[in-house]
Amino acid sequence: MTTDAATATASSTTTVDLLVEIFRDVLRLPDLTERTDFYEAGGDSLTAFQITGRLQEVLGADVPVSLVFAYPTPQELAEVVDADYGTA
Repeated sequence: MTTDAATATASSTTTVDLLVEIFRDVLRLPDLTERTDFYEAGGDSLTAFQITGRLQEVLGADVPVSLVFAYPTPQELAEVVDADYGTA
């Protein structure tokens, strides 16, 4: 994704929608929802790094991997990302 495309995606999509798409892609679960738990969906440290890497690409925010573990649903993580990184 180019920087312009990433900026357009970030500005036209809510953080929770963005995270649902990232979780779906990384965990390979097309039916994943905003309330799906990272651990229950088979997430591990590698997939957590992939999620934060994708957030870095799209939002430009250096989100610590520990947040994925502490806030394991896209909805919970989105609330923290919005609050801490001003992406809302």
